[in-house]
Amino acid sequence: MVVGAMATSTKKSKPEGDRVVSRNRRAHFDYELGETFEAGLVLIGSEVRALRDRSADLSDTWVDIDSRGEAWLKGMRIPELHHAAFAHHEKRDRKLLLHAHQLKHLKVKLEAEGMTIVATQCHFKKGRVKVEIALARGRKTHDKRHALREREANREARDAIRRAMKS
Repeated sequence: MVVGAMATSTKKSKPEGDRVVSRNRRAHFDYELGETFEAGLVLIGSEVRALRDRSADLSDTWVDIDSRGEAWLKGMRIPELHHAAFAHHEKRDRKLLLHAHQLKHLKVKLEAEGMTIVATQCHFKKGRVKVEIALARGRKTHDKRHALREREANREARDAIRRAMKS
């Protein structure tokens, strides 16, 4: 007989670690990606709720640094929730939260080297929405073809190795 047994909670704890909401797969094809940064994102409640449903589009997303030194995420599409009390615009500009030294570094790269900044991934980290951004240089059409050929050659080599290992 157990006297004074402790009751166990039936609540499930939230999973730890990152939960990816959206990826910009096109960025890896259209750009040569360089340094990456993780930035916080200033959102309103209905946007966070929409992101929890994993509905966001990063395909045409880029970052602009204005004259006051603030970084803005432009072109990210977060669909509206029809049942939300405060609706939001799908493609509004959203402020990025970066350290001052990171902003200076990005601004120098943009002005001096003619690079651009693209968003590559949006995810939750410890309950906060984060965006992974990368310094990028645009690829020409022949560079894209070369990357496709290289990727195909690597895939064929991996398959050949697997077949040799099975034999």
